[in-house]
Amino acid sequence: MTKRVEALLAAAMALSLCGCIFRPKPKTVAAPPAPPQPVAAAPAPPLQPLSIPQTRVELPAPQPVSPDALPPPPPAEASTEAPAPHPKRVRTNPPAAPKPEPPAQPVPEQPLERAPIQEVVPQEELKRLQDSAQNARIEVTRLIAQAHRRRLNKDERSQVDRILQFVKLSEQSQNSGDMRGADELAQRALVLARGLQRER
Repeated sequence: MTKRVEALLAAAMALSLCGCIFRPKPKTVAAPPAPPQPVAAAPAPPLQPLSIPQTRVELPAPQPVSPDALPPPPPAEASTEAPAPHPKRVRTNPPAAPKPEPPAQPVPEQPLERAPIQEVVPQEELKRLQDSAQNARIEVTRLIAQAHRRRLNKDERSQVDRILQFVKLSEQSQNSGDMRGADELAQRALVLARGLQRER
């Protein structure tokens, strides 16, 4: 009997639910579109002149300035006297924005120093010029030492200074790699030193 009751209840529930599924949906009637309202013609905007005078000035927003960019404040001098009080001034104008400092001028780069252009000399010729310059400087030193054994007058001392200057320039030329110039300067010094011996 309970099974019958359960079966009847299940059938009753199934029938009641079927009514929801098989019931036709109500048809919705679309509302007729509203008749278009006549659009009133908007008045045309007045023609603007080609050039509009600008009477309002708009400044850009102030830009922050790095504290490193500002010059250091002047050192405060220690004063023994108390400063007299200054009357307070009332500002009527707003404070002016700090003027940006012009950027520092870049330092022009110095061109790289280039070695002087020298002629290409074969190795044998370089050795010959080096030996010739060295021998001439040795001979000049010997001749100057002989000249110093006697008393030199003012002109002869001036001549010795000039000879020593040629010897120094010859050594500088040799150190810079100019063997032909070193030999020529040493030979000039030798000619002057020999002339110093003839003047005796």
